Amino acid sequence: MNKAELVDAVASAASLSKADAGRAVDAVTGSIASSLSRGEQVAVVGFGTFSVKHRAARMGRNPRTGEAIHIQASNVPGFKAGKALKEAVN
Repeated sequence: MNKAELVDAVASAASLSKADAGRAVDAVTGSIASSLSRGEQVAVVGFGTFSVKHRAARMGRNPRTGEAIHIQASNVPGFKAGKALKEAVN
């Protein structure tokens, strides 16, 4: 499912216009992204938890040349599925 299909699904499930559903989807994803950028955790009960994980600096290899390169430390978004989501998938 891509974003357009998600907007269509939200519009039909909530009896909204596609424009309103699109704004709702954008608001949810924007709110999650801004919270994560501040280092906060976002927990949606029954769905899962979005969090920021720190990835330490490390040495890697350029696959083309084989030379060693330094990969800088970074923060990456993480997601842990909730119990209800796991049960729905299985």
